[in-house]
Amino acid sequence: MNYKNNMAALLLCTVSHYATADVTNGSFETWLTGSPSGWTTIDSGIGVNKNTLIVQEGLSSAEITVNTSTQGSTDMQQFVSVVSGQNYDFSVWIYHTEGNIKARLYIDGYQGYSDENLVNQWQQITYNFTASTTSDIAVGLRFYDLAGFDGSEIVYVDYFQPTQVSGSNSCSSNDVVFSLTTDNYGYETSWTLTNKSNQQVASGNNYESSTSYNESYCLADDDYTFIIDDSYGDGICCTYGNGSYEFSLAGTSLISGSDFSSSETKSFSLGNMGSVTGNYVGTYYDGITASAGYPLKTQLYNLIKDHANQGYSALWTFYENHSLDVYFENDGSILDIYSEDPLSADNYSFTKITDQCGNYSGEGGCYNREHTFPKSWFGGKVEPMNSDVHHIYATDGFVNSKRGGFPFGEVASASFTSTNNSKLGSSTTTLGYNGTVFEPIDEFKGDLARAQFYMATRYENLISSWQNNSVYGDAILDGSSNRVFELWQLDMLMRWHTNDPVSQKEIDRNEAALGHQGNRNPFVDHPEYVDRIWGSN
Repeated sequence: MNYKNNMAALLLCTVSHYATADVTNGSFETWLTGSPSGWTTIDSGIGVNKNTLIVQEGLSSAEITVNTSTQGSTDMQQFVSVVSGQNYDFSVWIYHTEGNIKARLYIDGYQGYSDENLVNQWQQITYNFTASTTSDIAVGLRFYDLAGFDGSEIVYVDYFQPTQVSGSNSCSSNDVVFSLTTDNYGYETSWTLTNKSNQQVASGNNYESSTSYNESYCLADDDYTFIIDDSYGDGICCTYGNGSYEFSLAGTSLISGSDFSSSETKSFSLGNMGSVTGNYVGTYYDGITASAGYPLKTQLYNLIKDHANQGYSALWTFYENHSLDVYFENDGSILDIYSEDPLSADNYSFTKITDQCGNYSGEGGCYNREHTFPKSWFGGKVEPMNSDVHHIYATDGFVNSKRGGFPFGEVASASFTSTNNSKLGSSTTTLGYNGTVFEPIDEFKGDLARAQFYMATRYENLISSWQNNSVYGDAILDGSSNRVFELWQLDMLMRWHTNDPVSQKEIDRNEAALGHQGNRNPFVDHPEYVDRIWGSN
């Protein structure tokens, strides 16, 4: 990887007294004209392509297609610098698909092999190297055909790294990851990161176009300001490509963005978050003084209003990074609330990016962006409601179309049932509403109820005027800015909220939404606010 002016390691980390043998682009995040940057030798007997589906680390890996049984034509190498007398732990991750090829690690000579019998899973090859001289050495892989090789076989490679045995320079503060995807004019993009004392701790420029970067920075506890510039003035999304950026810590988004003009400035703080587990709220709600009722709701409105709208296309990037199944199957597929079966294997799954809608003719075709508070209720493609991630979830496109603008409710007789048992049909007689409703499964009822309470609060200044935008909006909205909901809907949402408490997946999503657009859903952080506001009225 072509790392930019990384001063964070110099200013903020405990720097090792030993040199590191840096493998360039060992995570295969940087690609130029179809080839991985930094890998200077790629023999004619192998094809190397970018892969984003089977990944060990970061956003992409190398898909190696071995096309020959001539072993001397299957090398993939680069040179790294080592210091005489120093020890280095080299390692690489290998993923076999058929088991008729061996991968052999090359560290200044041929070393250990992969186990070809371990297919459809990642395995690691390691080698401890002691440098006898200060020099540049070749590192990489060679691929060997075995009995059963049919002339072409794919092996995935990722995370080729050295780790020092002595004098490790591991980060003892906050290991923050900066992810950047450039648009079609990467050279226009530059950025700086400064601390509270206005010292520049990191920066970047001269990027390749339409390329993804992942860079790690060891940052001390402090307040940070990030400024990203586009010299042409059209940002990095979405006129000429779909760029985006994000700073994250331990998988939690700190800030992110994509759609701006000439420049964008965002801030984040590191301190308590360095050791955060669960739900980090910090001082976010310190200014809330009302204890109950609609005054509490209005104070929350003033707290979460004026969020930084990122635009509708940025939702894809949010889903790509923060709407993944790491809770049920834990397979990294898109977490679709209309197809996820929390009790057994899903009938189908969606691969991030690849399976974005698109056309569909039935379930499992593609995933899209579901306005759980339908956009017809607030007047159509009106911002910022149209792009507010707190109520827009990744869902199966076909099931989303079935739900349409119907209210959430409880179904007595279903006219449509999805594969995870979400239903569309006539309402129960006890609901207090006579009409067609859509009922999600119990696992997500609380999530969706809290999204509705968020909308009632975030748009307190507008929502009283939405009642007559659509017949179904009129069915759930009472025309007020305080209670907001008709009683039948309010009673049901409060019941769903109680019966399906806040889960870790919601906590994680709320943290990511804060980084994405700069505000939180108070009813995820403080579930008791629901009863304090609406229960007291």
